Amino acid sequence: MTKLRVLVVEDSITVRKRLCEVLAQDPELEVVGEAGNGKLAIDLCQTLRPDVLTMDMMLPRMNGLAATEHIMAYFPTPILVISSSYNRGELFRTYDALAAGAVDVLEKPDGDEPEDDWERRLISSVKMVSRISVVTHLRARVNARLHALPASGRPRCRLIAIGASTGGPSAMVEVLRALPSPLCAPVLMVLHINERFGTAFAEWLDQQTPHRVAFAQDGEVLAAARGRVLMAPPGRHLMVSDGCLRLMQEPERHACRPSIDYLFESLASECGAATAACLLTGMGCDGAAGLLRIHRAGGLTIAQNEATSLIYGMPREAVLIGAAQRVLPLGEIGPALAAATTPGPGGET
Repeated sequence: MTKLRVLVVEDSITVRKRLCEVLAQDPELEVVGEAGNGKLAIDLCQTLRPDVLTMDMMLPRMNGLAATEHIMAYFPTPILVISSSYNRGELFRTYDALAAGAVDVLEKPDGDEPEDDWERRLISSVKMVSRISVVTHLRARVNARLHALPASGRPRCRLIAIGASTGGPSAMVEVLRALPSPLCAPVLMVLHINERFGTAFAEWLDQQTPHRVAFAQDGEVLAAARGRVLMAPPGRHLMVSDGCLRLMQEPERHACRPSIDYLFESLASECGAATAACLLTGMGCDGAAGLLRIHRAGGLTIAQNEATSLIYGMPREAVLIGAAQRVLPLGEIGPALAAATTPGPGGET
């Protein structure tokens, strides 16, 4: 059996030794190299060509972000970020690494985890990340399920909803940058991200686009959110009820909290045809059923296509059940949402 070849990048000798020991225990994995700084990580990645890297963010000579950017630019390789820092600066660096092409993030162990829990998650995460193709497939098939927008005398949507998971940070940035400023409609977003790493994501995203981005507050009036981007905070479902945003701690849906389905289903009931929703890259099926509900309520529904998705999981599920009216490359989703919410003659939407 061919083993997955892993390059471990970590400046702490103690932590690096533990990572290597844990990974070596799995018969499907082989640690082929170790690097204690970003420059050596680049050199070893180029010469060893591992199947996957674990990447620390705090590295000497060249930090983890710079190393990630270089690797993804010149010899793309699946990267799992492993970090122990939750201060604002390091969280921003982690988000930048995810936007640069790193696949996922895992916290370093703090000693309080149940026995073998972190070790199992490390091995599972490395295997998952190794399966992700980080190279654009130029010969990917063209989606045959691309539908035209319904003919209409003027745009009819007054609200944008976006859901994403793995690969979502960079995808969300691209979509938001394509929306005009000031926004003609409120934008509600759900991203699956490790709760411990998600605390500053809205603040980071606020700096990546011209739009105001913040975590939603329970009880906010939706009508007052026009021109803003509001996200579900880590560990809380976001929904709309009676014209207000609600944050809930209901059980996980599809092992997720926040859940995209939770938001989409509430919008189908509350806003119906006034909603323009899109489902971006991500693993699993969260969001597909909710997108179908919005479609049946008369809203505009879009799924990211396979060729531009880091993981064609959630969008694929939406396409399979007929939830997506349009299946678009990532670069066309923002303009499609903008066209759907641009004021019509007389300033109406």
